[in-house]
Amino acid sequence: MLSTIGGAQGAIRREADQIEAALGRGRFRRRRQLDHSPQAERLVLAAVARAKEGDADALRFLYLRYADNVYGYVCSIVRDEYEAEDVTQQIFAKLMTALGRYEPRVVPFSAWILRVAHNAAIDHVRTRRPVPLEEVHSPEAAADDGAGSRERFADLRLALDALPAEQRDVIVLRFLVGLSPREIAERMGRSEDSVHGLQHRGRRRLRSEMLALAA
Repeated sequence: MLSTIGGAQGAIRREADQIEAALGRGRFRRRRQLDHSPQAERLVLAAVARAKEGDADALRFLYLRYADNVYGYVCSIVRDEYEAEDVTQQIFAKLMTALGRYEPRVVPFSAWILRVAHNAAIDHVRTRRPVPLEEVHSPEAAADDGAGSRERFADLRLALDALPAEQRDVIVLRFLVGLSPREIAERMGRSEDSVHGLQHRGRRRLRSEMLALAA
């Protein structure tokens, strides 16, 4: 066990240096296996505690240890390597602020950072890419083009914002990202039946919101 603050700080710095030397400073990689041994987990918890206090070596350690995992997860949602790099950089740029919401007793840090990555990737997809209306709206509405179509895209984004978070995530992942219900279930930690239910309710609510905006 890390017995002193100085010992923890030194171990974190050494581990960060070793990871950096092994990986270099090239582009992100899709994923690398993590060490989940008790000693490694204690080092992560020590780094999280120090990072919350603004320790630069601790933040560097967390970045080097988890950036590739976060990048791989974001890339699976965003489906564009360069956009995934941008989102990953943004996640870690805001990490020191976001760490205040992390409770080690509730969930492991690796699971928490991937949840942060999930939310950031979904937000990116919703704000940066057009949503195919024909997939979530009626064929009649999808027939519009030109200015009318642009207005409907704007209305659709407003309607999506009005959906409960899980319904909105399912709609975006299913019809914009193109994931299957099984893939969505795995990413959200829900059953496939639950995803089908969220999709059904989400589409019904989305139509209702779109009708209200058009009235």
